[in-house]
Amino acid sequence: MSLFGTGAMGRVVRSGVGRRRVQTAVIAVATMMAVASAVVAGALMVAAAAPFDHAFKKQHGAHITAQFDPAKASAAQLAETGKLAGLTASSGPHPSTAFRPVDQAGFQLPTLTLVGRSGPDGDVDRVDLKSGRWAQKPGEIVLAASFEGPAVGIGATLKASDTVSAPTLSIVGFAVSAGKTADSWATPAQVDALASEGSQVTSQMLYRFDSASTKEQILAARKKLAASVGSGALLGTQSWLDTKRAADQGAAATVPFVMAFGMLGIVMSVIIVSSVISGAVGTSLRRIGILKAIGFTPREVVRAYVAQAMIPAAAGIALGVVLGNLLAVPLLSDTAAAYGTVSLSVAWWVDVTVPAAALVVVGLAALVPALRAGRLRTVEAIAVGRSPRTGRGQWAHQAMGPLPLSRPVTYGLATPFTHPVRALAMLLAVAFGSVAATFAVGLTSSLTAVGTSQDPESRAAVTVTTTKPNNVAPPPPPPAGGSVASPSPVGGSVASTTEPKVADPAKVRAAITSQEGTGSYYGKTQTEVAVAAISGSVQASLYEGDSRSGSYEMISGHWITGTGQVVVPTRFLERTSTKIGDTVRVTYEKETAHLRIVGESFDTSGSELEIHADMADFASAEPSTFLVEVESGVLADKYAQKVAAVVQPLGGDATTNAPSEQEGVILIMSAMAVLLTLMLVSVAGLGVLNSVVLDTRERIHDLGVCKAIGMTPRQTMSLVLASVAAIGVIGGLIGVPAGYALHGVVMPVMGRAVGTRLPSPVLDVYGPVQLLLLGLGGVVIAVLGALIPAGWAARARTATALRTE
Repeated sequence: MSLFGTGAMGRVVRSGVGRRRVQTAVIAVATMMAVASAVVAGALMVAAAAPFDHAFKKQHGAHITAQFDPAKASAAQLAETGKLAGLTASSGPHPSTAFRPVDQAGFQLPTLTLVGRSGPDGDVDRVDLKSGRWAQKPGEIVLAASFEGPAVGIGATLKASDTVSAPTLSIVGFAVSAGKTADSWATPAQVDALASEGSQVTSQMLYRFDSASTKEQILAARKKLAASVGSGALLGTQSWLDTKRAADQGAAATVPFVMAFGMLGIVMSVIIVSSVISGAVGTSLRRIGILKAIGFTPREVVRAYVAQAMIPAAAGIALGVVLGNLLAVPLLSDTAAAYGTVSLSVAWWVDVTVPAAALVVVGLAALVPALRAGRLRTVEAIAVGRSPRTGRGQWAHQAMGPLPLSRPVTYGLATPFTHPVRALAMLLAVAFGSVAATFAVGLTSSLTAVGTSQDPESRAAVTVTTTKPNNVAPPPPPPAGGSVASPSPVGGSVASTTEPKVADPAKVRAAITSQEGTGSYYGKTQTEVAVAAISGSVQASLYEGDSRSGSYEMISGHWITGTGQVVVPTRFLERTSTKIGDTVRVTYEKETAHLRIVGESFDTSGSELEIHADMADFASAEPSTFLVEVESGVLADKYAQKVAAVVQPLGGDATTNAPSEQEGVILIMSAMAVLLTLMLVSVAGLGVLNSVVLDTRERIHDLGVCKAIGMTPRQTMSLVLASVAAIGVIGGLIGVPAGYALHGVVMPVMGRAVGTRLPSPVLDVYGPVQLLLLGLGGVVIAVLGALIPAGWAARARTATALRTE
């Protein structure tokens, strides 16, 4: 025998499911939405946690990677720091420097942090050698596995810089450091040799602590290290917590809002399943009595009504698992790009655990009203039938009577009080639908604000550059009697390899200042710099002039206002354990500047760090772009054409700026929010539909009497819609503040997941008019859910309604 029985039991269950098609659809859709959200959230949490933790533990990764000034802390002093209280292991000192190599094709690679180590093993940071071997002598180098590719492989060579005398380095292996302690490794002698070429050398120490699971513990450990050496000897530190966050954030940002939708879906599923089964019991009292009269036991009645919920729920759960796996793919693909090894499929145990948990939740939600059916006495059930108890809700009709409204409307307003439990379930469905809509509007608005804030250059009307696409300098004139290209061995010609023509920034600047209609402008260039205590290169935006119009949103502090200042993102402060007011050492090519942190910028560029400084801090830096604001009344297109006519012969160009476009991940998140919200609102509407159908069927005889004494179809429809209007208003009044509060909780969590706090323009996205319209959304959900049964009641013939009991 099956769980819910065969034979007579099976016929009862199938009959109940078939007769209540609306209720069946409501349960299926509700569970599908809840399961889909839970599957996506589970898949993202697995993707965000497992890879880094496993690799870091295996490699005995460094909790703190510290850089020291060898002129202020000797090797012996640094070795003594490994004996500090709370330390469990240390490694070093290892000589470290930054360099920017050039590959065989002559292209410069990003700036790399090079560390001198005699081997991949050690007490801390046991580097995983993926291919090749370790560097054994000067002239050999091991690169991080992220650089491996067709153009850079084992046996290939790199020049240490673009200078003629730069030494050549042969790639002998590729390795991975889970803690990101370096981008490349060589022998200590090789690092010292590069330092003698002009690169500055620092001493790297790697530490593990017995307590390093929180930011506070890391900061305390950093203070110990700073106090154990001379003043100014500690140049900077890198925390494993920030490295982990950077590795995990590919999926982490989406987890909070998907979990929020999943929890809303689960709660709505419980409410709606309980409401449907309770309504089924309340409208089937005579049927239950007959089942008991012909021999069904109370336990069998309970099983029958639980089964009527479990069958559509099982179908919804199956569809939810499929939908959740489909929705997870685009998000997991973004995570796979961050890790390189994450599967694009949902973990098998997520696809097993979530449906199992959903079945338990639905079963418990259906069990409570089903137990009520099992406890009903046979004679009472047959006698009462499905009519509501006499006198229930009469006080509401008396209270609504004096209102200056038509009688059908006041009758409808009092109707919900006849079944207060059913009305409460409908109210909760509308409220949660309003919560979802309010939260989704805020979420998509915040995501749009995030995308806009990350493209400050688009605020300027015109962009003037010192280069233009496919712009190369003309080839030199051919020698007398000769030609530019000589025949190649295969009968072709040798192409010219001239460098791109670059306009003189001074001449481009002069063209802008002399052009009529110029309002304000600033220069900008994006380059790579090395920052003490951070392995690898750091993106830097250097500005010339007053760049406040192109500033990033500020979380704290202020934008750069002059030389000696730098603005950094939250992740920079956390990774280097610095704060506003501290000084950092920044190296651009051969120039080094000590810059004071004056502001914390809002930056969502993932694990990449971008700092902002004044161009005057580096004498060799020149602007490659000028962002121009035109005067009032000046057309940007006309202005750009005039400037382009001047700078194009020089090698530059001028174009108008188009509005910034949203990044792919933001579009995916916004689309998911809209989809999940539509599903939740649809479920809320179906919940209203279910309750109104039950009420209308119960009162069809009363409606027939009303029609017989002159009620028109329009009045009948207004009666039914009025019965849900007040519920819609109250549901909106509850749901909008709750959705507002949910947005205020989830958005900061999403920000922390990607390593930043959020500025007020991203959080304060609701306006008074918007909140008012969202409040009316509760009425819209309720009315739309009631339209179908209202139309059915209005079309019902009077004689048919009077014959129906």
